[in-house]
Amino acid sequence: MNPEVAATVDLDVHSIRADFPILNVQPYGQHLAYFDNAATTQKPQVVIDTLTQFYEQFNSNVHRGVHYLSQHATEAYEKSREIVRRFLNARSTAEIVFVRGTTEALNLLATTFGKLLQPGDEILISMMEHHSNLVPWQILAKEKELKLKYIPITETGELDLDAFERLLSDRTRVVSIVHASNSLGTVNPIEKIIELAHQNDIPVIIDGAQAVAHIAVDVQSLDADFYVFSGHKIYGPTGIGVLYGKELWLDRLPPYQAGGDMIKRVTLEETTYNVLPYKFEAGTPNIAGAVGLGVALEYVQNIGLSKIARYETQLLEYATRAVEEIPGLRIIGTANQKIGVLSFVMDYTHPHDIGTILDQAGVAIRAGHHCTQPVMDFFGVEGTARASFAVYNTPEEIDQMVKALWQVYQLFGQ
Repeated sequence: MNPEVAATVDLDVHSIRADFPILNVQPYGQHLAYFDNAATTQKPQVVIDTLTQFYEQFNSNVHRGVHYLSQHATEAYEKSREIVRRFLNARSTAEIVFVRGTTEALNLLATTFGKLLQPGDEILISMMEHHSNLVPWQILAKEKELKLKYIPITETGELDLDAFERLLSDRTRVVSIVHASNSLGTVNPIEKIIELAHQNDIPVIIDGAQAVAHIAVDVQSLDADFYVFSGHKIYGPTGIGVLYGKELWLDRLPPYQAGGDMIKRVTLEETTYNVLPYKFEAGTPNIAGAVGLGVALEYVQNIGLSKIARYETQLLEYATRAVEEIPGLRIIGTANQKIGVLSFVMDYTHPHDIGTILDQAGVAIRAGHHCTQPVMDFFGVEGTARASFAVYNTPEEIDQMVKALWQVYQLFGQ
């Protein structure tokens, strides 16, 4: 490992890498440097084994069976709910709803909050939101004649908090904000945002999809009303995610979908809804995914989020210094507080060309607008090339990427 970074690393990164079998893949005969972690993280062997074990030994539906398999599936499913509760420090498992991912959680909240809002009410989000925290509110605003207001961002890719305070009004009914930007890496001051909103009795939804794998989250300390994230961004399976909500709010919101398990009693005349959290879990859930998520969260906790955060910060600083030496390369998103996301453009070529050349060198990055087109519009670019780091990445892999970026410069920039 590069001594400049290794000197302050308190993780055995090479042992961690051995937990991820996919890192042995050699695209085009090259070492795989996987820097597309903001899109999805790779899965440790323990998560893969858990999914296999579930389908081989416990596969059954939950909550409705009295037989051996169903009881074991239910036990594993609810154990994972408790792991999530501890991970977020929620007050009760009643506040932990399993969903398909962040996108479904945000659509659930937009749809159910919509039942409580009246024409002329205001919703406040930011310009840096992922489309999944923008489009549902746009749809709702049109349907209900609501006013959707946007917190502006600065040239460094940070929220304008002064503008946020000015935008709050007696008609603001909900604030929905990203914890960490997927396209800029910016870590937003959500503690301050929640504090200011609560001074006006406004509930706050936090999109934590990009944050939970890099930042320790305590929803009680934050006083967050809602916090949502996806399992596949934190070394867990795809198709599973979490909606945390304060019990008083989940009680107030109507169901999102109707069907089995979200009911207590159904007659031809009326339906009585189930208790929390099952009121929001209609139908057969992604049981194996939930079980796998619990194992993934335990894996992260065993390493230590604080250690992961320190190491990824070192990787980001190392990569930033290295790419800044390349002529014509411009970093998009230079906030003081960032997760391990390095988003950039090169004046002489399209991000897709960058991604293609890096791919041939075994380096996997993301190129495009990253589902944040208003951010791209603000910075006057079609898209960016984005390298995003995880605990299994190394400085040597960053060197591999930088070498390929110099090749891009030699091909297009000279």
